[in-house]
Amino acid sequence: MNYFTDFADQAVLLPLALIVAASLGLAGWWRGAGAWLLGVGTTLVLMLLLKLAFIACGPGDILRSPSGHTAAAAVVCGGLVAVLARQRYWALPVSFVAAVLIGGSRLALGVHTPLEVLLGGAVGIAGAALTAFVVGPMPDFRRNRIVLAAIVTVVVLHGVRMPAEAHIRDFAQRVALYLPACSAR
Repeated sequence: MNYFTDFADQAVLLPLALIVAASLGLAGWWRGAGAWLLGVGTTLVLMLLLKLAFIACGPGDILRSPSGHTAAAAVVCGGLVAVLARQRYWALPVSFVAAVLIGGSRLALGVHTPLEVLLGGAVGIAGAALTAFVVGPMPDFRRNRIVLAAIVTVVVLHGVRMPAEAHIRDFAQRVALYLPACSAR
């Protein structure tokens, strides 16, 4: 399961997001690059805020830390369809499938609860929907280069892990000390 879940690690998806944005910009489609960055960026920032809030002040056993892997997989896969496919209506089903597959791997590994995976999936799917909504009409450009760059990025970085969760947890626990609402926990 680690092999599968590593496709959605931040060490893979953050560089991928930047490469796709740069590729869209170099292709001259600035609106597509902006929509991509808006969808992916909003999703990742929202997940960071949710993780900080739930780790610092959350209900504990029920919801400790929403699944960032699930959210990232959903927004990146659905977002790629939104910016690269002529049939954008596939963005949400692809996003949903990515959330189910990566979320299932997170559950199988025992690192998240079903509620954490559902919340991560919902945020990621919403990010993909935002991307599809904002992206606008697609100009003619060579999408195959962007697809190739994305595939190479994933292949090269697969298996590299970013220990973001440990840093987020440490920061959230420090912040919780200064929040009266969290100290009652």
